[in-house]
Amino acid sequence: MAENPNFSIVNVDEELGRSYVNYAMSVIIARALPDVRDGLKPVQRRILYAMRSLNNTADSAYIKCAKICGQTSGDYHPHGEAVIYPTLVRMAQPWSMRYPLIDGQGNFGSVDGDSPAAMRYTEARLTPLSMELMEDLDRETVDWADNYASTLLEPTVLPGRFPNLLCNGSQGIAVGMATNLPPHNLTEVCNALILRLDEPECTLDQVMEVLPGPDFPTYGLIMGTKGIRSAYETGRGSIVLQAKTHIDPGESGKSVIVVTELPYQVNKENLVKAIAQIAKDRKFDGILNVQDYSDKRGMRVEIEIRRDVNPNRALNYLLKHTNLRTTFGVIALSLVDLAPRTCPIITALDEYIRHRRNVIERRTRFELFRALEELHINEGYQIARSNLDEVIALIRASQDTAAARVGLIRTFGMSPVQANAVLNMQLRQLTRLSQHELEDRFKDVARRVQNLLDILNDTERLMKVMRDEIVALRDKHGDDRRTKIVAREAGEFSPEDLIPEEEAIISISRDGYIKRVSVDAYRQQKRGGKGVNNTMKAEDEPAHLFQVNTHHTILFFTDRGRVYRLKAYEIPESGRYARGMPVINYINIVGGERVTATISVKDLNIDGYLTMITRGTGEKRHAEIKRTSLRDFANIRNNGLIAFDIEEGDELGWALKTRGNDDVILITREGQSIRFNEQDATSRSRAAGGVRAISFKEDNREDRVVSAAMVDENMTLLVVGEHGYGKRTPLSDYRVQGRGGSGILTMNCTEKTGKIIGAEVVEEDDRLLVMTNKGKGIRMKVKEIRTTARVAQGVKLVNLAAGDSVSSIARIVKGTDDGDLDIEASGEEAVIEE
Repeated sequence: MAENPNFSIVNVDEELGRSYVNYAMSVIIARALPDVRDGLKPVQRRILYAMRSLNNTADSAYIKCAKICGQTSGDYHPHGEAVIYPTLVRMAQPWSMRYPLIDGQGNFGSVDGDSPAAMRYTEARLTPLSMELMEDLDRETVDWADNYASTLLEPTVLPGRFPNLLCNGSQGIAVGMATNLPPHNLTEVCNALILRLDEPECTLDQVMEVLPGPDFPTYGLIMGTKGIRSAYETGRGSIVLQAKTHIDPGESGKSVIVVTELPYQVNKENLVKAIAQIAKDRKFDGILNVQDYSDKRGMRVEIEIRRDVNPNRALNYLLKHTNLRTTFGVIALSLVDLAPRTCPIITALDEYIRHRRNVIERRTRFELFRALEELHINEGYQIARSNLDEVIALIRASQDTAAARVGLIRTFGMSPVQANAVLNMQLRQLTRLSQHELEDRFKDVARRVQNLLDILNDTERLMKVMRDEIVALRDKHGDDRRTKIVAREAGEFSPEDLIPEEEAIISISRDGYIKRVSVDAYRQQKRGGKGVNNTMKAEDEPAHLFQVNTHHTILFFTDRGRVYRLKAYEIPESGRYARGMPVINYINIVGGERVTATISVKDLNIDGYLTMITRGTGEKRHAEIKRTSLRDFANIRNNGLIAFDIEEGDELGWALKTRGNDDVILITREGQSIRFNEQDATSRSRAAGGVRAISFKEDNREDRVVSAAMVDENMTLLVVGEHGYGKRTPLSDYRVQGRGGSGILTMNCTEKTGKIIGAEVVEEDDRLLVMTNKGKGIRMKVKEIRTTARVAQGVKLVNLAAGDSVSSIARIVKGTDDGDLDIEASGEEAVIEE
């Protein structure tokens, strides 16, 4: 067959590869990815330019969206109105764009995912910020290209005085790549740009001080900064977003989780349906109902929680299993010099600055050319003014305009442009006043030309012009941050994450029963009250009572010096009347031993010591003390560890967390006390024994240590006797002594007061919880207990029933009772430091 010159033979594989690459590049450059300079995709840029061409500006009347889409489709974007209208709608939605570029009127959809009305029913116009984006467009600041039909010109990029890419972000899917850029706050972006202009070598840390993270239009929370830093440093990162919530009391003792802000791009209607399905399927037993009460005043979704379920635990479940917590995956991909490139935050800032510098240079050059033309004409006016009579005579003597023009050129050395300007001059400009105006105008134009030349020739001046424009934009359009950045990172959920962090009272009875009770279970009473019941088992006595945080670790010390560990939340919460569970159900205590000391710590891998004191019940008539590094207790086995080699007959009574140079005070049953520095007892290994702490007088064989505490000069020592009497004394009244002595008197123990049963170092705003042998409990304000001298008897704290006596006391730290535990509105539990 003869070869046909109109046809060529090609390999199918090569042709498919070449055609697909061409298609892919077309999608990447002409459709899916934004330009780093103005942050717009071609369709967005064409819509805004078409609206400007229609004079549909921010101060004009609204125009039907159908007309806008038709103009865009007919002149610039050949892919149909069905593609253009959704893009226009998104640029008008305040929940999609941090700074909408289009001001819409009508139904443009909702955050519930409702569809917008058809374009024949909606109207729109440009916003002031979109006008800033196109400012100076007619001053030859950007390149232009033919439209698809080669009948009109369209801008290839906008001048972009408004940093749209950084402020509004962008999303797009191309072939083999995608972009997902988060929005930011305009004020913070402007501050970051100013920082880069002032300090071009500034670091990412310095940038993040003024631009801490994205700012989403739907408010909400950003959990942690790790994902932000990764995105800013590498262009890729995962930012955890969370709804803003708070907990309100509901009817009949129920709780209500109230959602007021959602993570970015979360559909509220779908979220409500998902929570309703959880309630219906009982996936979390305790979520009863969900209702959406959102209106024009704001968002409000209420989730009803059963009265016996902790609402914080329900909230944590919802954060894990619904879109109340989502992830925004940052892919900072945009077109740089018409090629896809990953742009970390500093690169994006620098590319914007480079674009604005180019725009300002081109604008200045354009203005310079216009100013030079005006100066040239004004020079002609000055020639005419200086030779006014001759010019008038020449014009009157000329046959026609052409002859007059030639005469002006030949006689006065004017250019054709100047000659035409003089010939077109109006007669009123020949007055003396007008001549002064011409001269002033010439000087003004000359100064403007000099100024423009200085800007073009001086980089610092040009940068100052850019800086002043950024400052003006910030001051005019800047607003406050919407999305709050929470310091806590939102990692993977563990069982501990589902336990609310709150304060509680741990009670261990004489018979070894343990329970955890909310602080609020013990109502506050005035000093001298009768108290409330603590247990249904009247013959059992509370032996240990202490305050804990549910996420802290409790160390249990036995009378024989062995230590065990347990998380506070592993002890089930129970009511005041509950008996509790045997402590041996939770820790593997060696047979015959019993818990005699406890301490709650947040972290064992920190500096500090565990200072342990015995009661002094052995034959040697003294109590012992020992210090061991806190880190030695970081890894405690299930069957415990030896913490103190106890002398026969003695028993361990207290474990204090000390810092290495604290004073320790010990109080005995007979009213003696001793204060000394912990360094008097040298640090020893975990399994070693102790040294003498306090000696008891020989005439009292029943004396023993009943309390041990750290000294704080700003606090007072509160001492309580077994008959319900107590007093406070400034710790400054107790002088520092040497370890091992018998101490000084701290309370005058009489038949009225009884022997001392306990003591606490307290502050004015603390509360005191007093427990009796018959299970009564009373909580009172410490400041109601009068401060007295060291040897006084004190005042009555509790009215005891016949045959009852005080068995133990516990200090409740200020700010952790009476409902004043501060829960953040986000649903994050407050952390109470030790």
